[in-house]
Amino acid sequence: MSTSAKATKKSAFSCEPCRRRKVKCGGEQPVCNRCASRRDECVYKLNPTLSYTQRLEQRIKELEDQLAGHHLSGRSRSPISTHPSSSHSSPPSFSSHDAPSSSRVPGDELGVQRRFRGLKVDDKGGVIYQGATSFFHLPNDRTGGGAGNRFLPLTEVDVQRRERLVTNAWQQRALENLSEIPEPFQYLLNVHWCWIQPLFNFVYRPAFTRDMQTLGPYYSHTLLNAMLSHSIRWGKSDPATRQLLDESYEGGVVFGKHARALVFEELSNGIVTVPTIQTLLLLSAQECGFGNATQAWTYSGLAFRLIDHLGICVDGTQVLNTSMSDEEAEIRRRLFWSCYFWDKMISLYLGRAPSMQHSAVSPPHVMFDDSAENDPWTPFGMQAGPAYSYPPTPAHSASCFTSMCQLSVIFNQILVHMYDPMSQNTEEEVDDCVRTQEAALQQWWDMLPPFLRLDATSLPAMAPPSHIVTLNCLYHTFRILLYRPVLTRVNKDAENPAPIQKYLIDCVTSATSIIAIFNLFCKTFSTNYCVLSLSYSVYIAATIYLLQVQAFPNDHQALQRLDYCIRGLNEVKRYSPIIGGALNLINKELASLGISLKSSAYMTPDPTSAVPEGPAQSPFYAAHRSNSFHGIPLTNSPTPSTDLGPQQHRGFDTFGPSDTTAMEPGMYEAMSSLEPLSAWVGTIHNFDPA
Repeated sequence: MSTSAKATKKSAFSCEPCRRRKVKCGGEQPVCNRCASRRDECVYKLNPTLSYTQRLEQRIKELEDQLAGHHLSGRSRSPISTHPSSSHSSPPSFSSHDAPSSSRVPGDELGVQRRFRGLKVDDKGGVIYQGATSFFHLPNDRTGGGAGNRFLPLTEVDVQRRERLVTNAWQQRALENLSEIPEPFQYLLNVHWCWIQPLFNFVYRPAFTRDMQTLGPYYSHTLLNAMLSHSIRWGKSDPATRQLLDESYEGGVVFGKHARALVFEELSNGIVTVPTIQTLLLLSAQECGFGNATQAWTYSGLAFRLIDHLGICVDGTQVLNTSMSDEEAEIRRRLFWSCYFWDKMISLYLGRAPSMQHSAVSPPHVMFDDSAENDPWTPFGMQAGPAYSYPPTPAHSASCFTSMCQLSVIFNQILVHMYDPMSQNTEEEVDDCVRTQEAALQQWWDMLPPFLRLDATSLPAMAPPSHIVTLNCLYHTFRILLYRPVLTRVNKDAENPAPIQKYLIDCVTSATSIIAIFNLFCKTFSTNYCVLSLSYSVYIAATIYLLQVQAFPNDHQALQRLDYCIRGLNEVKRYSPIIGGALNLINKELASLGISLKSSAYMTPDPTSAVPEGPAQSPFYAAHRSNSFHGIPLTNSPTPSTDLGPQQHRGFDTFGPSDTTAMEPGMYEAMSSLEPLSAWVGTIHNFDPA
């Protein structure tokens, strides 16, 4: 009897047809072998046993741990945190990660599809977003939902997609090298690919260069003119290019005129594409450097609106019935994160609230085309002597851009919870942000690949590629901006000043790291190639030294470092006039203290000059060619015998972080009564670029 009972006992692994027949079921999913052979409908109705569920949960945990380890080991495709951050709730830390689109579970996909049914393909084949309240969406509209999870396993689909994109990128690069683009267009495009593209990634090079020959969808005359206009500043360093520009293109001004006229024509006609957004981003970046805050903010705002209009803010590969090509998905992902990064930078420069926020439905930060990672990088356009040669250096542009976007996610929290221009952040909110984002920044730094990290105490003989220099300086800038508000706040816990002291030391350490790295950059490339974000980092370092001087006017070390920053900012003001307002603010504060630095004699260069004076004539640059600067030794070691020209590296130990702990005992208390300079260089009153 008991034997019969065991044989006929219903199992949690049996399907319904096998239960009715009282036969043993193999439990195969989704159809057991018996039902498959009999062509019966195989249905499982009973819930699995508790022990079976526990085993499944344990297995899922093991697989998640393996997947997390795989992501951490990935160098250029590590995804980033996707916490929404639009509200002023407690800021999230940098601990969770956004999985690639192809790894999301079916339940997540259905949730995404329900939320973004407005993402559609229009009659012309373009992707647009029209939400549930729009004129173009019926209550029973079910378009935009997928037909189930048809993705291949994660590793297989990633490898296949990467192979296709990388192969295409190599093919397009070979064709680009064979193309005959006349001058000065070729020279200016090379400038863009070298000095602008690796940092901001506005334009996907393989698609642009291919469609430039065929007039395809990822090229437009509007975008080309914007790229040329943005490169003029660097291009004029070449005498031949400068002559061509002066003779035929009004010194390059005509490119900017055409870009603006054409982009407004596109907007007037209501025909906007990916190149339209890329054009607006480039115009915004250029106007920001000029100090034209209205134009810069307007162009960027238009770009961010169009990101929403074209549905680029959503991972379209998950919610569209129409299949999206590998290239289109790659371009949309890159463009979203390029906009996200620029949104944080222009919000910082101009003192505005960030416009773009990321969420669980945003495009994942995965760059499948990492073909540019190991491209050889050389400082294109530098007029160097015959003895000077830059060593072969991998660009590491893919991993650098990925790390930059990860850093911008952290900085977004700092902007929202510490520098909200619309309302005063509470002390509790600020303290919570310091606590969470301090850990996030440290985690980011610890995970940064060694080939992207610069240690100010042991810098190389020559600077790495420009975008890597900027990445490191922005890290230290964001670190200062995280701690600086706490320095000038009255310490309520007078018996325990240790946290404030640590924050001050960290700020001065980061400030000295910035000017050490900036000094190396100038000696390697000259200030002519300094981008606005690098100049801004020097300004933020100067605000820390100014606080030290305001607290103790006789702090000679702080005065010397502040003097160095002012000299450097005066030099880069030639190319980024927006820095002029920041310099005026610093000098006004120094004047109120009755302090006159020797560098004030060099505060009248003409920022409108078409070509800056050469390095040999520049007062700031002349300091780099000697072994001392304003009375401060720049090296503790003998000068190398090999003459590498004006870019020769001669060490930079004096400004290193090793001296930051030697501060006056009353420095911390004195700072609590001070007001730091504005972090927003684009909103300083009485702005005078001259």
